[in-house]
Amino acid sequence: MLKKSLLALLLACSLLPTAWAQSPSKALHQLFEQEWERNLRDRPETASYQGDQRFNDRWSDLSLAAFARREQADREALRRLQAIDRSALSSAEQLDYDTFEWQQQRLVERQKFREHLLPISHQGGPQTADGIAEVMPFANLADYRNYLARMAALPLLVDQVIALMQEGVKAGLLPPRVLMNRVPAQLAAQIVDDPALSPFYRPFKQFPAAIPPAEQARLQASAQAHLRDQVIPAYRKLQAYFLRDYLPLARPSISATDRPDGQAYYDFLARYYTTTAMGSEAIHALGLSEVARLSAAMEAVMRSTGFSGSMAAFQHFLRTDPRFFRKTPEDLLASYRAVAKRIDPELVKVFKTLPRLPYGVRAIPDNLAPDTTTAYYQGGAADGTRAGYYYVNLYKPETRPTWEMIPLSLHEAVPGHHFQFARALELPGLPMFRKTAYFVAYGEGWALYAEQLGYEMGLYDDPYDRFGQLTYEMWRAVRLVVDTGMHAKGWSREQAIAYFKAYTAKTEQDIVNEIDRYIDTPAQALAYKIGQLKISELRAMAQRELGARFDLREFNDAVLDTGSVPLAALTLRIEAWIKARR
Repeated sequence: MLKKSLLALLLACSLLPTAWAQSPSKALHQLFEQEWERNLRDRPETASYQGDQRFNDRWSDLSLAAFARREQADREALRRLQAIDRSALSSAEQLDYDTFEWQQQRLVERQKFREHLLPISHQGGPQTADGIAEVMPFANLADYRNYLARMAALPLLVDQVIALMQEGVKAGLLPPRVLMNRVPAQLAAQIVDDPALSPFYRPFKQFPAAIPPAEQARLQASAQAHLRDQVIPAYRKLQAYFLRDYLPLARPSISATDRPDGQAYYDFLARYYTTTAMGSEAIHALGLSEVARLSAAMEAVMRSTGFSGSMAAFQHFLRTDPRFFRKTPEDLLASYRAVAKRIDPELVKVFKTLPRLPYGVRAIPDNLAPDTTTAYYQGGAADGTRAGYYYVNLYKPETRPTWEMIPLSLHEAVPGHHFQFARALELPGLPMFRKTAYFVAYGEGWALYAEQLGYEMGLYDDPYDRFGQLTYEMWRAVRLVVDTGMHAKGWSREQAIAYFKAYTAKTEQDIVNEIDRYIDTPAQALAYKIGQLKISELRAMAQRELGARFDLREFNDAVLDTGSVPLAALTLRIEAWIKARR
């Protein structure tokens, strides 16, 4: 590393007074810009996802020293923010200030839980690092050389991850064994005899026309050499440590409260993800109430189909009848794409403003699909050079029913996550951290709310699709019960799976993957229903207050015009919007 000048060092450490001929507004935006740049520099993978190509040749530094530096920088950023006179800012800047402060305060509070000492899970880690290729460009030689450099740097990344795992063992921070049992197969997928069969080799199977054939051959040879001599040996090393030393120590329990400071950890995560002060008891009770309400609605829809049996029998019918399933992954992908095209022209019924950034529908990579949920969304590049993508799981088509396709697509693609992320990038005057912010209660609450917009869009004309929408809403209500059940009330994994099965028609493959996700990421799943209920509550308030002047398209635009913020900030924004129209 090059030595920095004294002045540069002082600036980096924020030791020079910012008050020298600097207004609060200027100081605020300078802080935002510097922190955005630090974030991209310290987290190269994040930069790649945002479409910033400057750091595509490297991974994040996962050394203990790097984590200590980042934590100190986060504390310093909060100190710098709070030294700015908030009262001297405009109302828009005050919202930016409050949003940044909320984030930084929780980043600092979260440090004590040392989450970085659990660097590997069944949902991600170095064993899934090849996924970065999904967001990297491969248009010219420089792009391929960046990717080769990342491959060459993988052994250091693996060594750092092993060191973090060893430190976690010393600290008594160990993951649940039931989740770690999924990881050996993921590691094995990276250890191949033929480098051309490695997941990392996918970008070298097809080249753009701009790269001459001779250069293509050289790139392929270089990639195979990197894989044979560096990447695959690194995974063998990780596999040996994982199987010999780490997996046997994984804890038999599943609850977050079994960690050191576990109760405080789960309480913090519940507040963090929901952006509320709700405790686990209140959340559990809310879940039970929503399950009861939705059970009655599902019963009514079931009867409308003419089915005369029990709800359990109807759910079995929905899980198993061949009419609801596609026979091949290719047919399933075609059906998802057809549903997306069916949704697109109906969006104007519920929005005045549509995002300019397009989206596409892709398959989840084969090496990730068995341990991944039904679908997910990946945002486009911040500069508009990469579209957003709706990724769908084609693993075992016989477990992917067609009646879930409409609510799933409304949630993950349009007008759910794609609208939320793409519209935020187009909001004028916002700092980049606000354009790319992701508060789970807002983002997932919006996406779950978007599933219900299918009624106004005329998409739920089939009773099985309506049951699918209710199943998806019930799925999020069940989350409130099983997540708090496992992490605050002593439920077993089997008890949570059984409860999930009793109230939703989702297939066993999905249910087990979902429950394991809640074990791995405690409290995250609580945010969906709580966020959706808040947005629905704000919509009802706007209808009540505005009467005939209420316009659903304007309301939906107003929620997205706010950008991703804590729910309390969204409430204040919509209240002001209502007042302005009244």
